[in-house]
Amino acid sequence: MADEKLETLQNNLGYRFKNISLLKTALTHSSYANEKGTICNERLEFLGDSVLGFVSANYLYSNYSYPEGELTKHRAAKVCENALYTFAKELDIGSAMFLGKGEERMGGREKPSMLADAFEAVLAAVYLDGGLETASKIILRFISRHDKLDEIKDYKTTLQEIIQRNPEEKLEYVLTGESGPAHDKRFEIEVHLNSNIIGRGEGRSKKIAEQMAAKEALSLMGIS
Repeated sequence: MADEKLETLQNNLGYRFKNISLLKTALTHSSYANEKGTICNERLEFLGDSVLGFVSANYLYSNYSYPEGELTKHRAAKVCENALYTFAKELDIGSAMFLGKGEERMGGREKPSMLADAFEAVLAAVYLDGGLETASKIILRFISRHDKLDEIKDYKTTLQEIIQRNPEEKLEYVLTGESGPAHDKRFEIEVHLNSNIIGRGEGRSKKIAEQMAAKEALSLMGIS
């Protein structure tokens, strides 16, 4: 069954691995690696993040005349956790992942953070197996087709503009949780309005978590 899943994933990627063990490692979550005494995908995830960042930056630089600040914002939108989760779902990476028994029971195959990480690891595996040009083709297949991701709102600014209509109102973002190893942190943020919690968010950086908290606050206000 595992071989069939790997075959399907390679078909979805449009790339056939010369060294299939690279793909297997990219799909190996730490929970499975700990149970089986094998290597997990965290190192590949680290490399994949850099490959993805470079290809995305090069694509934006070559195709848009935005100033540096805008380029940074648009790249962040293209490679944010939600975007990578969407890409991973399209490839059906979750079905091919190797998970520990506990993580399997907890629905790990559908967790956005795990799928986003696995997507980056798979990109690194493609890069190591087939080179930068091959990895770039796969990345561009997604980010160029999802240019609508450039239009993701700056939820914090939108929320701030709404709150500023009432000068006496005070908006504050509060860090409430931090977890994960140094290379894969997860941050939890609450957005407070006059000390009342109006939204919560989580992300791989404080900025992303703040944006997600602001998004939830806007959603509760009926603004999407």
